[in-house]
Amino acid sequence: MSERSTNPYDMDSSGFDPDRYLQKLLKECSLKQIMDTETAIVRQTQTLHSDMQTLVYENYNKFISATDTIRKMKTDFKNMETEMNLLVANMASITDCSEKITDTLQETRSQLTRLSGKHQLLKKLQFLSSLPAKLKSLIEEGNYGQAVQEYSHAQKVLQQYGNQPSFQGIQEDCVKILDDLKKLLKDEFQKTGKTAQSLTQIGELLLQLDEKPSDLAKEMLQCATKRLHEQIVMLQDQTDRDMMEFIDLGIETFLNDLTLVISSYNDMFLTKHIEQEVDGFEVIARMDLNDFVNKNIDEYLSLVQDRAEVDIGHGDSQIILRGLDRLHRRLTAMKSLCRAVDMSKSGIDIIINAAYQLCKAHLKSLKDHFSDNLSSIRLALVSVKSDSSLTGSTGSAHQQQQQQHQSGLKELISNLYVSTMEKIKGILQDLLIFLQPEWSFNLKTDPKGAACIEGIRENLLVGFLRHICTVMNGFGGSINSTSPPTLLLILSKMCLEMDKNGVHVLISLVDELYDLDSENSTVLVHESELCSEMRDSAQHLLDSYVRLQGMNLSQMLRKSVETRDWLNCLEPRSVRAVMKRVVEELSLIDNVLGELYDSNEQRTAASSDSSRKTHFSLTASKQSQYRSTWSTYTPSQMDNSFVSNIHRLFSEKIEIFSSVEFSKVSIITGIIKICLKTLLECVRLRTFSKYGLQQIQVDAHYLQMNLWRFVSDENLIHVLLDEILGSAVLRCLEPILMEPNAVEIICERN
Repeated sequence: MSERSTNPYDMDSSGFDPDRYLQKLLKECSLKQIMDTETAIVRQTQTLHSDMQTLVYENYNKFISATDTIRKMKTDFKNMETEMNLLVANMASITDCSEKITDTLQETRSQLTRLSGKHQLLKKLQFLSSLPAKLKSLIEEGNYGQAVQEYSHAQKVLQQYGNQPSFQGIQEDCVKILDDLKKLLKDEFQKTGKTAQSLTQIGELLLQLDEKPSDLAKEMLQCATKRLHEQIVMLQDQTDRDMMEFIDLGIETFLNDLTLVISSYNDMFLTKHIEQEVDGFEVIARMDLNDFVNKNIDEYLSLVQDRAEVDIGHGDSQIILRGLDRLHRRLTAMKSLCRAVDMSKSGIDIIINAAYQLCKAHLKSLKDHFSDNLSSIRLALVSVKSDSSLTGSTGSAHQQQQQQHQSGLKELISNLYVSTMEKIKGILQDLLIFLQPEWSFNLKTDPKGAACIEGIRENLLVGFLRHICTVMNGFGGSINSTSPPTLLLILSKMCLEMDKNGVHVLISLVDELYDLDSENSTVLVHESELCSEMRDSAQHLLDSYVRLQGMNLSQMLRKSVETRDWLNCLEPRSVRAVMKRVVEELSLIDNVLGELYDSNEQRTAASSDSSRKTHFSLTASKQSQYRSTWSTYTPSQMDNSFVSNIHRLFSEKIEIFSSVEFSKVSIITGIIKICLKTLLECVRLRTFSKYGLQQIQVDAHYLQMNLWRFVSDENLIHVLLDEILGSAVLRCLEPILMEPNAVEIICERN
């Protein structure tokens, strides 16, 4: 900075040398640069001159304005000086007058003070003399508060002068009047029907009249309890109001009075020190108040809870919850009045109980809805069955009716599944009303509330899914049920669909809606457990369906065997009608199953026509050979039975009543096994003639020709029919089989 101030070549410095600057410029710069520098210096000089002129002009204007201001101030100060001189003269005059007045009144001032004191005393005496009459007048008018106030004003004077004879009468009259007033106030205090506000006012007056606080406190709570109980009784009769109106009425009457009693009790007995009571009075009074509040709050909340339980499931849940939320807000606001009693907690308990009750109502609604759906399905199936039986059709017409019926089975299953799922989803959405952010309560932050939210999942959703399993198992538990067999099939498909999709969708939905972590919970039922129960129910129903259909067909076979005279049969010319009926029924069952189950199983390759036709003929020949061989050695029936048992011992065991798979082939195979096993047992119990045996041979060959297409393993049919024909041979008096060609002709003709 110092170098710049002494630089001779810097035009802005104090040491600037124009000659040296010009010589340096001529020496170092070209002509054009010198001309440009000249132009720049001229421009800067003009700018500087302009700035200087502007600055001089502005300062000139300010100077002129300051001159005017000084001139005006000088004029104003002259006027002010004149006024101040006048004020000094006036103050001197006032001081002279004041001194003269003081000198004049100095003698009478003490006399005026004494007279004024006597006047005030006379006024008090006059007030005391008229006090008894005034007190009586105020009491007769019912203005008790004013009467107590008048006596309180005069009480100090009476205490000061009451020992003088002239005031003793007045004091005695006042004491008698106030005793009567105290008695009257006590009677009013104990009357029923008094509002909390009037009780508070009377209590305040009695305290001012030196009533014992401990007795008055207990009496106040007793009277308030009677009054509040009357309001509870009144609220019990308000059955025509909705929940909002009921809560509003309870707040305006019961809770408002309770609030007034609590605040008045606190003001009268707890917040101020009462000298005439023992030291433990405040503790006892607070305990009495807490007991009073607990008792009455519990009684009122019990009434509200009963009302909520009546309305839940019948009224609008939104209105009910709005009323309970309003009650919770009021109880929360009252918490500061009596800190020892958690009123808001009691309000939360009512809301949680309402949630449980609503869950129960919704669960009953779900059960009724599911039961109605099942009744509709049963009615639809029974009506189709009755229509078929009324028409009496057994041929193509019967089959056409059955096919029309089959086309609606998928629709029935779909309707049952979709209706159940949508009903559950709707109810889960409805219960979200308890978690709306607009409410003053938050169930998730309360331990009981969190358990209640989990209860929506466990008691409602899981409980209903298990109810479905129980109902399904009930249908499958009775084989002699009057329900159509197809109903078991529909219910089994329903359970299977719930296992595959429904349970996952519902569990995911409830976990998402209510922010539950069922995967990591040790308390909540896991999805896989419910899926397993659904699949077990589906398996149970399917096994029951197989047994029921098998029993129905077995009944026809059993009657056909038991009612026929096999010893007096004619030579067979056709297949018995019952065998045709069994094949027709199996075909109808196969059609029904084909619509409901995918036929992904690959049946074993069918045998050639010749082998299928001659199988029983060859088998029969072998059986005949066995029979003749057995007859050669041991003609007794015991020996034949022994050889037959040895033959079965080394053959593969066939499980008749084993569980079936969820496939068409497995289901119909199970039915066929039951039918053929029944036929086998019936044959073992009959005795046959030659023609009776041949009829069994024809029937067995007809079944073999038609049943192979229903099963995946044709050998199973062969084994069972071999046993049937073998048993017939063993039970025949003249075991001579029909020629294979004749059997084929009869079966092909039928």
